[in-house]
Amino acid sequence: MNADAVVLDVDGVLVDVADSYRRAIVESVEVVYDRTIRTEDIQQFKDAGGFNNDWELTYAAALYVLAAGEGYAASIDEYTNSIAESGGGLDAAETVVRDAIGAQAFQRVDGRWDRERLRDVFQQLYLGADLYRGIEGGEPDRETRGFIHDEPVLLEADARDALLAEYDVGILTGRPEAEAEIALERVGLDDEIPLEHRFTMDDWEEGKPHPRALMTLAERFDADSVAFVGDTLDDVRTAVNASEEDPGREYGGIGVLTGGLTGDDGRDKYEAEGAAAVLESVNEVPGWLEG
Repeated sequence: MNADAVVLDVDGVLVDVADSYRRAIVESVEVVYDRTIRTEDIQQFKDAGGFNNDWELTYAAALYVLAAGEGYAASIDEYTNSIAESGGGLDAAETVVRDAIGAQAFQRVDGRWDRERLRDVFQQLYLGADLYRGIEGGEPDRETRGFIHDEPVLLEADARDALLAEYDVGILTGRPEAEAEIALERVGLDDEIPLEHRFTMDDWEEGKPHPRALMTLAERFDADSVAFVGDTLDDVRTAVNASEEDPGREYGGIGVLTGGLTGDDGRDKYEAEGAAAVLESVNEVPGWLEG
């Protein structure tokens, strides 16, 4: 690509979230319901689509656990495949479970499906007590350090500086704004990327793979060609959808293998969705664009 602008996802691209967000998903369900899914199951939800918001992925995981108690016998593979076939995301998960177990059983599940409690536990585990008080504005019911402190930086300084020197750089993430700011500060981008060149969970309702945010950033950059670097299939789908909606510009989705998609299997999945490139990490992006 002869890109004018590079837009970066945060999780799995700039920082590694295997021991933070993904751990919070698994442990939140465990805390609330004494049962949970496996960490490796999370990628099945991501591949199904519509789970850019990790709170909603947590709710869908909890729904599976609760439905199993009402006789839902599908495996995680079957559950997430059915979600994908129903359009992806939390609404699809509800439809799948309701159709499988019936209205009365679903009513019992729904009565125990406490999304507000799941979100609160998730935030306490992820942020830790001190950040929870500052960001959530409440008093936690547990004193925790916070998984957010266990996010290794993936973006190296040389690659960061090369991107900033050669391209307009933007951010497109499913994180809330406050949590995105913490990650950007950690990788040295907080002072480099103005707010108008960022989209977080707080800035748009649709979420990935809806192309509106990516197209808006392209307009703000007045770019003819935009590379979007992400770690999920929905990130690549976002670029593909933008190409369809905005044919006057070139959009390329670059998948990196530092998130849940790894190895040859991850590469194949990215390519099947129309990725412009599949790279080992974000640090290869400057060289690939130059080449």
